[in-house]
Amino acid sequence: MRAWRSVLELLAPVVLVAAAGLVGAVVSQTNQIYFITALISVSTVVAIYVFVGSSGVLSFGHISFFAVGVWAAGVLSIPEQEKPATMPYLFDFLSSTTVGNIPSLLIAAAVGGAFAFVVGLPLMRLSGLAAGIATFAVLGITNNVLRYYEKIGPGLNTFSSVPETTDVIQATVGAVLVIAAAYAYQRSRLGRQLRATREDPAAARAVGVSIYRQRIAAFALSGFLAGFAGGLYIHFIPINVDAVYLDLTFITLAMLVIGGATSLWGAVVGALFVSALDSVLAEMEDGMAVLGRTIDLPSGSRIVVVSAVMAFVLIVRPSGLTGGREFSLPSIPRRARPVGAK
Repeated sequence: MRAWRSVLELLAPVVLVAAAGLVGAVVSQTNQIYFITALISVSTVVAIYVFVGSSGVLSFGHISFFAVGVWAAGVLSIPEQEKPATMPYLFDFLSSTTVGNIPSLLIAAAVGGAFAFVVGLPLMRLSGLAAGIATFAVLGITNNVLRYYEKIGPGLNTFSSVPETTDVIQATVGAVLVIAAAYAYQRSRLGRQLRATREDPAAARAVGVSIYRQRIAAFALSGFLAGFAGGLYIHFIPINVDAVYLDLTFITLAMLVIGGATSLWGAVVGALFVSALDSVLAEMEDGMAVLGRTIDLPSGSRIVVVSAVMAFVLIVRPSGLTGGREFSLPSIPRRARPVGAK
């Protein structure tokens, strides 16, 4: 029974993501954009869950690792002959190097993980509010470096000429790989030890668990997966530095909180639920016909509604839609035996 529950913890989110990918493959190309965005959001939110959900430490800085993944994959995959026109100030080794889709995703993941590890060395000694503020500072620093340091990217300009290779299949496979990595980590000794530090830090220290080392390991893995998600994103749609800053930070954290921050199932459910809600609201902002009537919401309604939903969930169900628990089938109660029956 325990083994079956373990399989369900992985199988349930994978099936849900595969179902979303299957539906996305058969809808129109216009609506397909929403499904690809939702699948990339799954990868991003699960990456954040690996650290936040396991450690209980809130991080506002994970979009920094997503952003450096965007920059690494974007800069390195643009054809060499097109770089001088859009990024004339690049370092020589960047301007003369071009890699394919898969290598760019691996490099994006490696850069995200390395950046998270370096940042985590001083930050993982902090806890509570101090840790949250410090990670927010990292987000601000990263955004400004990417915005103004044109030797590593386009600066304020929009990334252009990046091969758009992230389709429904690649986004689905990418989300499944990230889910599998998160599952493997949470089932490992390192994952169990980090969750122990979340539940009772004093008891964890008493049995020899190093909170600092466990947090750094999770932070680096989380940055690795976030960088990979950033690579998927830049191969999907042209963006600029403002697209990987505060708005994306808020919406991804909202997905994690609404779904349930302490479970992999909650991260996946939250990402898909909020993505669906956000897509519907986006259509309504552009004018959406419902039952013969056109609903035309003012611009910015998406953030207002998602914020209201997050506040409502925090008040009514603080542990999220999934209760912060992994997926499980309802147990069937055993029938009581009659007295005297053998």
